[in-house]
Amino acid sequence: MTWNRVTWTTLLVCAATLLGCPPSLPDSPDASTPDAGTGYEWDGGYVPLEETGNTWTDTGPFSPCTVTAARGADCTDSSFFSFFDLSACDREPLANAGTDGLYLMTTRFDDSPPSFHAVTLRLRGDGGTQYFEGRPITGQASDGNTRFYSSSFTTSRGTTWTTMLATCEAPQAPGFTGCMAVCSNGKYSYSETFKTQRMKWRTGESEASGLELVSENPVDIGYPVDVYVTKSHAYVVSIIQDEKQGGLTVFDVSNPSAPVKVKSLQLENDAYWNGVWAKGDALYVASAARGVLVFDISEPANPRLVRTLPATHLNIHTVFVEGNRLYAAAPSKGVLLFDVTTPTEPVELGRYASNPHDVFATGDRLYISNGPYGFVVADASNPSDIRELGSFSYEPQYAHHNAVGTFGGRTIAFEGGEGPGEHLRVLDITDPANIVKIGEFQLRPEISIHNMVLVGKKLYIAWYQEGVRVLDVSNPTQPTQVAYYNTWRETDEDPGHYFSGAFGIRVPGDGFIYAVDSLRGLLILREQ
Repeated sequence: MTWNRVTWTTLLVCAATLLGCPPSLPDSPDASTPDAGTGYEWDGGYVPLEETGNTWTDTGPFSPCTVTAARGADCTDSSFFSFFDLSACDREPLANAGTDGLYLMTTRFDDSPPSFHAVTLRLRGDGGTQYFEGRPITGQASDGNTRFYSSSFTTSRGTTWTTMLATCEAPQAPGFTGCMAVCSNGKYSYSETFKTQRMKWRTGESEASGLELVSENPVDIGYPVDVYVTKSHAYVVSIIQDEKQGGLTVFDVSNPSAPVKVKSLQLENDAYWNGVWAKGDALYVASAARGVLVFDISEPANPRLVRTLPATHLNIHTVFVEGNRLYAAAPSKGVLLFDVTTPTEPVELGRYASNPHDVFATGDRLYISNGPYGFVVADASNPSDIRELGSFSYEPQYAHHNAVGTFGGRTIAFEGGEGPGEHLRVLDITDPANIVKIGEFQLRPEISIHNMVLVGKKLYIAWYQEGVRVLDVSNPTQPTQVAYYNTWRETDEDPGHYFSGAFGIRVPGDGFIYAVDSLRGLLILREQ
């Protein structure tokens, strides 16, 4: 994730779990096992849907203010009052504008056609540190009811970016509108208008419906983003964020209502562990610095690093296991395939050049969420000669995660995009050369999907600030929400990262849902 313009067992088992007896987890979690669903049997019929991309309805600039500075003008906090023309603003209602809480900002860049982006603004009414897109606000001023904010950061390449904000109007207080000027190395570069809404649970929702919290388990290292459950243990991986180094945290979940943290593990100069999967006695971790980390978990509470893959280290972002194959997604480099017949001794079989974020596989079919290049179906029957069979693309796009199953005799993909306007698309991929969109589902357009798991006729989704969502997809043309749990809470100490909330999700078949929230850690839920 970067900021840019950028799987029930029987009631007996459940009862045994409540009594503290360790459940026996299946060897292949997250498989599409039979599910009671609704009893509905889709006949495979549908009306093709037009793909219109992630466009926002453009009604013009979000605010009547403008930036009057010439491109290249000096840009400092003292520029607040000279950079912005607020003469057309109705500034009186700004007295009711919010000064506390997390605000989602939609910004509009006036190019042709206009482009839309989403960022966050964390305001504090108690004098505490305020943040713009997770970075501290370094400057603040006011002029009557108008407030000005600025935030700066320096990239690894030495470029200093400064963003200045000016509030203009508050037609729907506490939300407000305004203008934003972006500067590079002290010189004005471009401007955008913006509108904000205070981040709260969706209107009409409570904390949960259809799901209950069984336990909440903090993760002390990094920013937790993914989890895998096997051998009665949950393995949570974290990435580096806000100078907190990532790593691996292990919980004994023999009793899901009272998990025990048994180990945390970090490696020097290797702080970004974004994905995790297991097979037999092997645990595979996606490392940005070393590739695939292979741990021996024959002692589940004590993972032991035995090797890294490949020999030449790559940035591996996600991992996936199907049968005796391990797939590793290396952004901008491609998908790496390994034979894991002997789980702790993977053997590389081949590579497929692409720009993958994540993959799903079944049999010889490989389904790639190919980031800005869309969703790709490939034939991986010959690992040394993987061939594209078809793709689905739209602009702008970021194909992030997918799950595939069979419904009504047809092969259906659930494709989740990441970023502003992105949402769930349902695709008929029976004929990969002729992929057809047949359904979609969206919550607030500013908030997108991270990961998902398909179990029978239910789709379990980790949906960032929207928390955990459960959809009945027995009729894939009409995904219907049947349960949710709002993991994100306004009261948590969230500096306001756009990518925040529910990240990872697993449904391993023991009667529980395991979700990872970036602020709260490992949450274990149960369907009611």
